[in-house]
This record gives sequence, C-alpha cells and structure tokens, in this order.
Amino acid sequence: MASASVGLARSPRAGELLLSSAAAQGSAAHAYLTSEDLLSGREAPRNLADAVHFLAALHGRYPGVVDHAANRCVDPLVRGWFNDATYSFAAERAYLARLAVAAGPLPSTPGAADSAGAVLGQRHALEMLSQSERNGCAVGAALAVVLDWSAIRSVLDAAGRRFGVDAPAWPFADATAIADLADGFAATPSLQRALLFGAEQVVIQHFGLWDLLEARGQARAAV
Repeated sequence: MASASVGLARSPRAGELLLSSAAAQGSAAHAYLTSEDLLSGREAPRNLADAVHFLAALHGRYPGVVDHAANRCVDPLVRGWFNDATYSFAAERAYLARLAVAAGPLPSTPGAADSAGAVLGQRHALEMLSQSERNGCAVGAALAVVLDWSAIRSVLDAAGRRFGVDAPAWPFADATAIADLADGFAATPSLQRALLFGAEQVVIQHFGLWDLLEARGQARAAV
C-alpha cells in the first residue's frame, strides 16, 4: 500500500492564493483596462477622465485602505512594509489629484446619481475591510490594494500621458515580494483565511468598479 504522504498535494500558501485571486478577479482580469474604448478610441479622453475621477473617489482620500490597515497592524514583519506603503500611497493620492485637475470635470453621463451611489458603497466596503477586527483581514485588504494597483496604474499612466501629468515611481510592482510578505504573515490557517478574505473582497470591488466605468462609457456613447 502506498504511503499516505504520496497522495497528499502541497497546500497552496497564502501568497500563491493572493496572486491567483488578483489575477483571476482583480483589475488585470477586466477587459476594459486594455480596451480601445478606454485607451485609444474616439471616446478615450472622456473614458480616461471618468476612470480618474472614480478612482479618486475610491482611493483619493486620506486615510485610505492602506492607512487604516497600518493603524491596526502590530505584526513586526508587516509594519516595515506598511511604513513604505503608506508613504507611497500619499504620492498616489497626489498623483490622482493632479490627474483629476488635468482631466477636467467628470464627464456627463446618464444615470450619474446611481453611479455616484455605487462608488460610495464601494468606498464604504473598503473602509470596513481595512478596519476589520478580524486579525489578518485588514492586512489582506491592504496587500490586495497594493498588488492590484500595478494594473490600475497602467490606466492612470495612460491618463497621465494623455493629459500631460508625470507619473511618480511605483515601488511595489514586484508581485512576488507581496506574495512572500503574505506567506510570512499568514502563519496559521485562521490568519491565512482572514488575509485571503480581505484580499478577495478588495479585488472584487475593483473589478466591479471597472464594470461600472465600462457601463458608463457605453451609456455616453449611446447618447
């Protein structure tokens, strides 16, 4: 009879699962991010301006997800990372503000009130995740925001090129380093579950934002 250990598959670690969640459910998985409508088509200027304003509504205010999570984190392994992440996100908020000014006013769109309500709901959901009492949830939310931001930055940088705004350096493009941090933090099954829950909810909210922005672009084009 074969040894029981032979048939046991290696359980995926937190970092691997985090990367898989972001790749499958996050911003990079949404076709709108690389679409002609958003980046180069006739409606691209309005669509990029729309994306900038909605991202500013979701992530442009202080304190944000990373700041809230940093205030709750006592794990020494993650504290140093949070120091760098909060500093970098301050620069991202300033970048969003410059982009919003350069892009001009929010494009007029049918159903604007519903869209505003939707993004407010998303922001509230992110705030709840980043201030969760469940140990590991806020860390997972912050890691997911930073991980997903590399895909989001591709859109912001496209807007920057179109509207003449220089992009600051983004020091967290190495997804493997974020995965390694998740592995080091999630030392128990309960921590891993909490981290992955917080992360998954964030990337789902981001994917939903791109759904909303794509629908707004289609509504404007139909007028």
